[in-house]
Amino acid sequence: MAAPSDARAHLAKAREFFTVAELNLDLELYNVAASDAVISGINSKDAICLRLTGTTAKTENHAAAAAELRTAGGSGPHGSTTKQMATVLGRLLKLKSKSRYQTIDVAHADAAKAVEWAQKMLDGASSVSTRPALVLHLAARSTQGSRERAQRSPLSRLRLER
Repeated sequence: MAAPSDARAHLAKAREFFTVAELNLDLELYNVAASDAVISGINSKDAICLRLTGTTAKTENHAAAAAELRTAGGSGPHGSTTKQMATVLGRLLKLKSKSRYQTIDVAHADAAKAVEWAQKMLDGASSVSTRPALVLHLAARSTQGSRERAQRSPLSRLRLER
């Protein structure tokens, strides 16, 4: 699968898990609501990274996942969005273990916050995924020196994604 279709697939999963998270919150199934919200947030992260960079890492390292999201927007038009979303993802990921593995239950307030954060992640992913975006090719992918990169036209590093 190509990155744009993978991004759409992750966005669809994010919506699906978010919908179930809301339903489970209404049913007072707080552990499940928080867990579904976390999964929605992770899928939103994957959709954003795939849309902006063409790749996404699959990792259990929560700090790495948030860092990947934080840098996905670079200094481009989505840079501030990805930085904000990384903070939200970090909050969500802190509830992953508690909602899925620990014997302590997730409280209503925490589950409600998780659903709220998942909504923010989904909104961010939808915003990034539905707008045509000029994507900055990361200079780190080039083996040429920084002086050469600086001399090239900025337009040579941009491409329009559909």
